[in-house]
Amino acid sequence: MTSSAASSSADTSNQSKNASPLHASSLQNDPRISEAKRLIAEAVQEHAASLDNVAAANPELSESYQAITQDYIRARGGPPLWPYFASGLGNGPYVELADGSVKLDFIGGIGVHGCGHSHPAMVEASIDAAIEDTVMQGNLQQNVPSVQMLSRLLALASESGAPLEHGLLSTSGAMANENALKLAFHHAQPANRIIAFDNAFAGRSIALAALTDRPSYRDGIPLAIQVDYLPFLDPHNPERSTRWAVNELKQLLARYPKKHAAFWAEPIAGEGGYYPGSHDFFAALCGPLREAGIPIIFDEIQSFSRTSRPFAFQHYGLDSFADIVTVGKITQVCATLYRKEFHPTSPILSQTFTGSTSAIRTGLATLDLLEANGCFGAEGTNVARHQYFAGQLEKLAAKHAGLIRGPWGEGMMIGFTPGDGSLDQAKMLMGILYDLGLLGFLCGASPVRVRFLPPPVITSTAHIDAAVDLLDQGLAQLKAKLG
Repeated sequence: MTSSAASSSADTSNQSKNASPLHASSLQNDPRISEAKRLIAEAVQEHAASLDNVAAANPELSESYQAITQDYIRARGGPPLWPYFASGLGNGPYVELADGSVKLDFIGGIGVHGCGHSHPAMVEASIDAAIEDTVMQGNLQQNVPSVQMLSRLLALASESGAPLEHGLLSTSGAMANENALKLAFHHAQPANRIIAFDNAFAGRSIALAALTDRPSYRDGIPLAIQVDYLPFLDPHNPERSTRWAVNELKQLLARYPKKHAAFWAEPIAGEGGYYPGSHDFFAALCGPLREAGIPIIFDEIQSFSRTSRPFAFQHYGLDSFADIVTVGKITQVCATLYRKEFHPTSPILSQTFTGSTSAIRTGLATLDLLEANGCFGAEGTNVARHQYFAGQLEKLAAKHAGLIRGPWGEGMMIGFTPGDGSLDQAKMLMGILYDLGLLGFLCGASPVRVRFLPPPVITSTAHIDAAVDLLDQGLAQLKAKLG
């Protein structure tokens, strides 16, 4: 069921309860709106159809593009990570920039564009949102789709046993994570510490900067919370790293009894390097945490929708340990989901803005498409495409010895270590790939890795082949530059 269909279903239900239909329902069902949607979809498809391969910039647009870049630098106070300014049109994983170039976008705004670019369902959902009164929804006015979104996320999160009964929408992953921290501290008061993993990333607010294991991200910022770090699973030595992490955890629990308000975990290390977790690793840690009564937070802002299950904690069979879960990026609107015993007894959760109407409707459409396209399941497309992608990367590793190595991430979170793993060589390769037309991004530290977040809804093996071909060319250029 698309977001439009979900809305129509709700409208039908409302009509059956009332003697006359809602005026909003009449508008949504107006044949002029349907015809407008058809014409817009036809026009978008016609103009986007030729964006099916990478292309160089148009020299005639060079001057105007340079002006755009300089305007950004003046306004922002510094250069962009890339000179990436989109034209407003794309086709699947291909995106047109305002200089006329076309890139194969395998980072998608760091996982935001799960349906690729200019997807017809996203366009339709955005039109529905445009005629739906409120631009931004919040605690004092919520339209029906916001209820549908929260209900959908809770249903997905609890479908295999996690007792997550309540939730709150929010406009950003950082706000969803802030709300998770609030719930944990409120529930566990007066506990004032958090346990997290080395290289954790949670966001850039004051509290989340304290949790994030990047000192430069909190330069000059007061330390808001005390955080103790554990080593993450080492893919090259899982048994030893698990024992090490468990021993470190037990020492922390003994050193600070009843002082930890929560254990914060990304099931798959995101900014930390795209390293997968495992059931055994997390179960070994969550057992002692449960015994100590410490709440467990799974941060799924980046990992949601990219494994064999909607949530990575489900992928690893950790449903019984999920106390609080955050979700975002690909859902367009973000959310904090939690067990009923964490429902606050004070008004600590309230937001004027909980999400734009467009974000909520396109998010619902994205959830529909993830399920309709068979992304989930042990033999679903997320797993199958990861296996295919990893196999192609193994071939590149054999061809370009010493220039690329795994591990290759998990599901539709693809990562690899370029060259010697230094920041300089990783940035060099990223720049080469940008010029060739392939968009990826950096993550991790010691080593620095390159990551891809292909859109799960529409990525095909042909798209992966195109990315691998560009990566092949990029590695050859990296080798030449390194001498």
